Amino acid sequence: MADNKKFKKRYCKYCEAKIDHIDYKDLSLLKLSLSERFKIMPRRLTGNCKNHQEMVTVAIKRARHTALIPYIVDRKNVVENPFEILK
Repeated sequence: MADNKKFKKRYCKYCEAKIDHIDYKDLSLLKLSLSERFKIMPRRLTGNCKNHQEMVTVAIKRARHTALIPYIVDRKNVVENPFEILK
């Protein structure tokens, strides 16, 4: 028998803050949508709307291209908070 778990509705953090453009240089906004290994988290986990999720993915890819965010993190040396390195 399946348990009917009730999850709270996820909301878009960017819509709530009324952000209409996500800049690739603003790492504090981008880290909301990245995992601890710098993978882009999907919409179902972050709760972003479709429009903002597309802007986030483009901004993260641009930040990776300009070397603000690494492409891959070493699996053996996983850092607890990778954004401490960026400071």
